[in-house]
Amino acid sequence: MTKIKVFFHPAAMEEYIASYIWYHEKGAHLSDAFEHEIERAIRLIVEAPERWPIYHENYRRVLVRRFPFSIIYLVKETDIYILAVAHGHRRPGYWKNRVKL
Repeated sequence: MTKIKVFFHPAAMEEYIASYIWYHEKGAHLSDAFEHEIERAIRLIVEAPERWPIYHENYRRVLVRRFPFSIIYLVKETDIYILAVAHGHRRPGYWKNRVKL
């Protein structure tokens, strides 16, 4: 069995960190919950990368529970590339220029 590797686009990691900090400023319990839900969503992606439907071209999206975020990702063989940790109020498709990994 091949182990799936997860890679974050640098901008997606920045989104995640900035959001974590924002929630932490509101309360440590919120940032902990946010981190838990992001980790849960990534774990679900790793378990079954093609579970979620195509969102745009070959990219998929999973909605994060309890928070207005989605994770946009691409599956390539045994690798998962996270392109965005996108807040629901951001302009749709803003991450498309990140597809050149």
